[in-house]
Amino acid sequence: MGASKTDHFTDKQNQIAMIAKALGHPARIAIIEYLLKVDTCICGDIVNELPLAQPTVSQHLKELKNAGIIKGNIEGNAICYCIDEKTLTIIKDYFSKIILTLTDQKCC
Repeated sequence: MGASKTDHFTDKQNQIAMIAKALGHPARIAIIEYLLKVDTCICGDIVNELPLAQPTVSQHLKELKNAGIIKGNIEGNAICYCIDEKTLTIIKDYFSKIILTLTDQKCC
């Protein structure tokens, strides 16, 4: 069996790509902004904030969680979600490196 497309890239490149893909939907950006605003919340609170059905919000939460952008703790019969600061640090460091590189270069 041949190598998958991701095998040709570093773990770091694959990680950044997975995070970027998860950030590629406006509903997920809205969820992140809401979690930052309220610090933590229950899934039902997010459903009330977005013009989306509960199953759709759950799918977006799943994508964010799989990418490591959010984490969730089960409390009773609800899941409380919050931002995973480690992943945000990875994103910040990645884009900071790009900005520093661009600042040091003479570009067209």
